[in-house]
Amino acid sequence: MPTGIAALSSLGPVTTRRLAEIGVHTPDQLRALGSVAAYRKLKFRFGREVTLNTLYGLEAAIRDVHWRRIDAEIKAMLRRELGTDEQQG
Repeated sequence: MPTGIAALSSLGPVTTRRLAEIGVHTPDQLRALGSVAAYRKLKFRFGREVTLNTLYGLEAAIRDVHWRRIDAEIKAMLRRELGTDEQQG
C-alpha cells in the first residue's frame, strides 16, 4: 500500500517522483502549497513535460477525488488562477 504523497488518488508515479524532486513529499505539503503553485514549480523544473492535465490531477489529489471528477468549471477556475487561456484537458 502506497504511503505519503503516493497514497493520494489521481497521482501517478511520474508526478509523485517529480513532486518529490521539488520538495513535496506528503499530502499536507501538497495541500499547503496548493495545486496551482505546485503546478508552477513542476512546470519550471520540467518544462513541456508538465501539462494542464498535471494541474487537474494535483487538484483532484488535494480534493481526494478521481481526476475525472474535476469538471469544466473547476478546470476553468484553475486556468484563471494560473493566468492561462490554454484549453488542454
